[in-house]
Amino acid sequence: MASGEPFIWETHGVHVGTGGDHVKHGIDDLNAIVERAIGLGFPALTFVIHSPRLTRFRYASERATEVKFIRGDASYFSFPERMAALRAKHAGRILVRCGVELEWLGTGLGSEWNRAKLFQAHGVDFVVSSVHFAADGTPYDGSAAETEALLRARGGVEQLWASYFDELIEMVDASWKSISVVGHLDLPKLYAPLPACLADLDGADDEVSRRLFTLLEMIAERNLALDVNLSGIRKGVGIYPHPEILRRASALGIPVAIGSDCHAVEELGRDYEHGLEAVREAGYRYYVSFSRGLPEKRPLEGLPAAGAHPRQAHPARAAAHGGEAEDAVDGEAAFRVLNLGIEILNDRVAREKRLEIPRLSFGGGFRGLAWVFPESSTLGAFHALRVRKDERSVTITDRMPAYRGGEIRCLFSHHADRPGTLAILFNTLASEEINVETAYLNSLEDGTATAYLTLGGRPERIREAVDFVRGTAGDRFFRIEPETCIALPPLKKAAGYLLEVDGVWLPIPISAHMIIAVHANRPGVVLVLLSALASKGVNVVDLQLGARGDRNFAALGIEGDGRDVAEVLTRLGPQYLEASQVELGSPLSPG
Repeated sequence: MASGEPFIWETHGVHVGTGGDHVKHGIDDLNAIVERAIGLGFPALTFVIHSPRLTRFRYASERATEVKFIRGDASYFSFPERMAALRAKHAGRILVRCGVELEWLGTGLGSEWNRAKLFQAHGVDFVVSSVHFAADGTPYDGSAAETEALLRARGGVEQLWASYFDELIEMVDASWKSISVVGHLDLPKLYAPLPACLADLDGADDEVSRRLFTLLEMIAERNLALDVNLSGIRKGVGIYPHPEILRRASALGIPVAIGSDCHAVEELGRDYEHGLEAVREAGYRYYVSFSRGLPEKRPLEGLPAAGAHPRQAHPARAAAHGGEAEDAVDGEAAFRVLNLGIEILNDRVAREKRLEIPRLSFGGGFRGLAWVFPESSTLGAFHALRVRKDERSVTITDRMPAYRGGEIRCLFSHHADRPGTLAILFNTLASEEINVETAYLNSLEDGTATAYLTLGGRPERIREAVDFVRGTAGDRFFRIEPETCIALPPLKKAAGYLLEVDGVWLPIPISAHMIIAVHANRPGVVLVLLSALASKGVNVVDLQLGARGDRNFAALGIEGDGRDVAEVLTRLGPQYLEASQVELGSPLSPG
């Protein structure tokens, strides 16, 4: 991308065309626009497709064909496969994200129709939900004549806006668990005059403003994002939504997702600077994009240096404020680590909580993020960031943590790195009623691994267990010592490290496939998990086990089929308070 040219990680981005339908809409030559994005230096491109509508909801151009058809139906059905093919074809050149613009068609049949549409668009990164049509099937954005008809039917400008916001309220209330973003919030302004309340929203006291406030509060409470849609600039009505609405959304803490709503190749990247400036002026310091249904935070501009005061008004002045500038993490790099932490934590919480904005803490070179998130807390000089929701948290970093504990007294094992090996050792220890209190597993590059276990149990029983392993599994265990004094080796080199789970120190390289578990701290409980994984041929390549009181905390890096892992994690028993599978896709790639 040319130096100084803005780029936006779009949500409501490039609209995929309707293919061979009677009415054309959007872009059909997807490879052409991907090549254009690559030529412009874009690191990513986001596609979005309209969900097909019930045939009662039609634009004039569709009615004029005198052929009743479901616009975009064939294109929609093939959308997941086409997106997968684009990702595969352009892998390594550009990231491809995709989503659905779900047409709100009312409750009843409309809701059932949309639920089916979401199943048909499996694997999308996000869902934007929008109201384009009134309940009688008349479009809000069709033409001046159709809007004039709506104004007459509703009784005037204020009544039109009040009923439109009512429909949005109904949409959010009925579908918030299935959507990510609320689309172009003031769409009727394309042909209808603005309501009077937008001249002074803070001083307004009328039906329209009251419904708008209710709508925005519902969006905030349900942790949805607001579509900042740049297509209004091209259409001469300004960005959707109006600056007063955007300012109110900012005050409520509603995140924004920016998109060009592009329907032609030449519109790609247009008006990015206008969009970024609009959200800055409304008081935002970041916006969000989406990957696999999860929000990613994106900085609006560079971050101050580490150690800078979090409320400095500008990064350049903040950097001059002093502190450990040499330790500062680049703004985009810091946000990548933050998004990774949010993704890991979201895999630990219930689905309905994943869109909630987490609480954040920053330390060391990540302290510049406090300028973007002034409500965050500090970790001091500790170079890490912590992400929290309710009682759960993860702490991660982009630097290898140093082990400063000197030598530890532990059981040491050097063994074959293949599924089931670790389960054999834990099985034998459990047979002697020995509890594994902490564990560190280190996979080597030669097909072997080393393990360092601190144990609770009588020494003679530990020796008996080791003797049994030597006698029955000598082909897998090359060296095993019941008690030795040894310094732990450094962690494997990685682009990111999980440091803590709920405040318990569990340093482990972040990998694409992991498990985080919380369980009873007593003999045999870890064995259940290891045996379950071994039964499905899942190999444990990294392991950290730590304790707090009567609970153990485990972080595992694994290799195996995610469906098999998901199945066994549901059957571990009541001693497991949590067993979460973390699948990160490509967690360490930029963006």
